[in-house]
Amino acid sequence: MIHDNHRLSSAPAATDRPFTGEGYLRSLQDDRCVYLNGERVEDVTEHPAFRQAARSVAVLYDALHDPAQQSVLTCPTDTGNGGFTHRSFLHCADAGQLIAQQKAIAAWSRLNYGWMGRTPDYKASFMNTLGINASYYGPFADNARDWYRCAQEQALFLSHAIANPPVDRAHPEQASDVYIHVDEEVDGGLIISGAKVVATSAALTQYAFVSHHAGITGINSKSVMFLVPMNTPGVKVICRSSYEWQSASTTTPFDAPLSSRFDENDAILVFDRVFVPWSAVLHYGHQGLSEHFATDSGILQGTCFQACIRFSVKLDFFVGLLTKVLHATSGDAFRGNQVLLGEVIALRHMFWSLANTMASEPDRWLDGAVLPNLHAALAYRAMSPDAYGRVKEIINKIVASALIYLPSSAKDFANPEIDAYLARYVRGSNGTGHRERIKLLKLLWDAVGTEFAGRHELYERNYAGNHEEIKLHLQLMAKQDGSLSVMTQMVERCLADYDEKGWINPVWRNSNEPVR
Repeated sequence: MIHDNHRLSSAPAATDRPFTGEGYLRSLQDDRCVYLNGERVEDVTEHPAFRQAARSVAVLYDALHDPAQQSVLTCPTDTGNGGFTHRSFLHCADAGQLIAQQKAIAAWSRLNYGWMGRTPDYKASFMNTLGINASYYGPFADNARDWYRCAQEQALFLSHAIANPPVDRAHPEQASDVYIHVDEEVDGGLIISGAKVVATSAALTQYAFVSHHAGITGINSKSVMFLVPMNTPGVKVICRSSYEWQSASTTTPFDAPLSSRFDENDAILVFDRVFVPWSAVLHYGHQGLSEHFATDSGILQGTCFQACIRFSVKLDFFVGLLTKVLHATSGDAFRGNQVLLGEVIALRHMFWSLANTMASEPDRWLDGAVLPNLHAALAYRAMSPDAYGRVKEIINKIVASALIYLPSSAKDFANPEIDAYLARYVRGSNGTGHRERIKLLKLLWDAVGTEFAGRHELYERNYAGNHEEIKLHLQLMAKQDGSLSVMTQMVERCLADYDEKGWINPVWRNSNEPVR
């Protein structure tokens, strides 16, 4: 069981209801250790580097309690507490439940236009496996069941840190002071030190999930997998620069409408002799469990499902915004631009089709449960990095310099002299006024041209791992599931129809055969 003193101190009193937005924000006011710009952040919910992103997450929690959205977003819990939760926190028994889960994930993603990837439903795609797959965790099976219940009932927000800092990939055995490791076993748990990256949104989550990604580090024969509250003594969150704070300091929401509120700050997660109780451990011992964790635990399909849906919503946003920008600049009158817009729409259709296939053609799993279709999940992993880069390339090509010759700030509109020039020289086409045109293009620039946009491209390109690994995995899985054999056998049947002398298959006639 998870001991009460290791639960969130600010958890809501009513355990049959997930957090509200206000309750979520209160849960972050817990004396966590977050560093930014050389200083410790006292309250992430009020600091200008995090407060808008925190409120963007709070919007998601409030939606769970909105009667107009509950039928899509929520379902009854299966823990016996009589409550409700976001659909992504439950495992699914059939395609119908997966389709309902898909709609819930998409509805949440539309609240941030696809620009927040590590929202609570992301890690829910792992937590929802812990109940039905508890035996996978061996002696920690009861812990898995308890975390399944706890996460579901409160709709917990977890961050995710599984990669080792790349200090020296050629000699990992020389990084024993860097990688996560157990300093000692003590009464009641483990003392853990080391670091993990990239802990996206760790400053705004309630717990962190920590595990190995792949490969044996060579430090020792044991690996560890655990969850830890973000306010645990010794846990340090060292954040990158905040695009939200930069936007708030130098511009207005008009100038940076995405980066000013949807910045999921990435961090280095440091453990300085952190006590992790046995109740928070999911694995400790033979490294093989963590090494094959992605494929054995069910997390691979779940995370790809959530990510593909979110990616598809983001492509919806790009198609809609690019369409409006081309209309405002008369770019839609050119055949070449129409062709390239059509290509973006085709990519949008392709990824929605993959998400639909994951839901409607699931793979059978354990005890009647299903997982999203693995073939579609692997196709998403392999194709989305290049697709995102292609969308950005198309936008740069057909919108071109219109993205850059924009006034420095919405404050220019308040100066009558500047505004008069802008009204004349930066007005749009098809009845689009200068302010509307500038507003559209600043939104697009924040999506493809700012530092925030650059981070998003890096995120999408590396979301599922190394660019080679994600494609090598396709071949490996095709061998394992027999689909590659089916395809090669088809070619072998074709080859068996003929040889160097002519047709072998009697269906076809050789040229020297008499006409009958």
